[in-house]
Amino acid sequence: MSRKRAGLFTLVLLLVLAGLSLPAVAQQKTPPPPPAVAVGNPALRILVVDVQSLLQNAKSAKMVRTQIEAKRAEYAKEISRQEESLRHERDALQRQQATLSPKQLNEKGRAFQQQVNDLDRSVQQKRQTLEYSNEEALKQIQQVMLRIITDIAKKRKANLVLQRSELVLFDQSFDVTDEVLQRLDEELPTLKVSFNVPTAQQAAPPTRTAAKKRR
Repeated sequence: MSRKRAGLFTLVLLLVLAGLSLPAVAQQKTPPPPPAVAVGNPALRILVVDVQSLLQNAKSAKMVRTQIEAKRAEYAKEISRQEESLRHERDALQRQQATLSPKQLNEKGRAFQQQVNDLDRSVQQKRQTLEYSNEEALKQIQQVMLRIITDIAKKRKANLVLQRSELVLFDQSFDVTDEVLQRLDEELPTLKVSFNVPTAQQAAPPTRTAAKKRR
């Protein structure tokens, strides 16, 4: 998964977990709390999660990548066939230039250009479909991931979770990535990507105002 996708999750992880209300979970043996860092009062208990590693190694994430690449290859073959057909039409049109009247040549030229424009729109739509479908699948993984991280943090009485890529040095005992990965694979072992064409609003890049609000 791209660093950009993992970066979107940073704001979600950099949060204080104390006081969050969560659905009831099955009682499990509670592991020892993470080491406390004495920063004022009360003590700060920290957990670290490698989100990029989770989005790279989780079973569901691997399945998403496989489906995206398969669909990308399917689209590439379809576009290649359409391009080949257009090349044949272009060559035929060029051969007919000497035998067609200016009006006929102009009409055929406009019709050919319309096919080229249609193909361009089709390519753009397919690209947006891949990006949107991948993003929606990642959101599902991230939702489950966040719930698992929050649950682990509550059980260990941690009140701050940090993303590993944002840290230079830390005690490895803070890192719960392996535990999160194990639970993520158990709770979301598979994930089917829905290849839906995004609406105009969904496909449009965020405006500056929207981006500022997200910050």
